[in-house]
Amino acid sequence: MTFDLTTVAALVALALGCLNLIAAIRTLLSAGEKMLDERLRKAESKLIDHDRRVQSIESDLKHLPDRNATHRLELMMAEIVGRLNTMEKSQEGQFATMEERLKPIQAVGERLEEVLVETAKQAARANAA
Repeated sequence: MTFDLTTVAALVALALGCLNLIAAIRTLLSAGEKMLDERLRKAESKLIDHDRRVQSIESDLKHLPDRNATHRLELMMAEIVGRLNTMEKSQEGQFATMEERLKPIQAVGERLEEVLVETAKQAARANAA
């Protein structure tokens, strides 16, 4: 079997062409793989970000009162409101009594004011005359 140079060159060209074809197919297939790898990296970074956010929310929630603590707070607040209402009603009676006691003092003050005004008017007339 003798091969001339032209046949060898043709076989080498055919082999190189096949290798180029295989490389092109591999490149096409790996391009999708690269895109998929990039999407996977982005999704992974988002997942890490969401994990951090969830951990932050969980740590914030640990400091909030639970259902039982909230219920106890509601009961205490209702008790305080009841006490304040009782105090308000008792003070209303005290204020009414104080108001009745202050009426005569107010009347005396108004009468003294009238007397002082009259005295000032008489003094002004006496100085004018």
